[in-house]
Amino acid sequence: MVLDITKIGHPVLREACRPVSLDELHSEAMQQFIDDLIETKRAANGAGIAAPQVGRAIRIFVVEVKNNPRYPYKPEAPLTICVNPELEFLTEERYLNYEGCLSIPDLRGQVPRCPHIRVKAWDRSGEPFERIVKGITAGTFQHEYDHIEGILFPDRSDPRSFCTWGEFALRQEPAFREHVQRVVAQWGE
Repeated sequence: MVLDITKIGHPVLREACRPVSLDELHSEAMQQFIDDLIETKRAANGAGIAAPQVGRAIRIFVVEVKNNPRYPYKPEAPLTICVNPELEFLTEERYLNYEGCLSIPDLRGQVPRCPHIRVKAWDRSGEPFERIVKGITAGTFQHEYDHIEGILFPDRSDPRSFCTWGEFALRQEPAFREHVQRVVAQWGE
């Protein structure tokens, strides 16, 4: 089922979310919620989505990029479900990522992101996993992780970089596509 996406201004988007217990994760209701979260992300053409974006203050997010018309320049990323994730930055380097958000319609802005991170989380079965994520995809994981911490991308942006999606496409996207290619060439993903 496609869920309603919570928009900026709703207090759940500013909450630090609570962890999910193994018993809760194994419940039929939580497994259905994860399916619904994935379906909602896909229906909205998001690169990822976090539980607070559909009104749930729990530490779950999903990332997946595949033939995404909203982000045609992003490299593909397999479906990854992160429950109770932790992120570790593996370099001091940063790149500027033009980000948008399903919870903040028609706004984009530049956010400094780490191009090399380690993600530790549970999968939807509660099995721990660890993954090294690089480049543009690392920025997507950080964006979704910020959501479960109650942080929105404008909090990390220079407001002078804000633009609508239309203005981004008209004035920023060609240069940003080249920037993405350089980041991917250097870091992968």
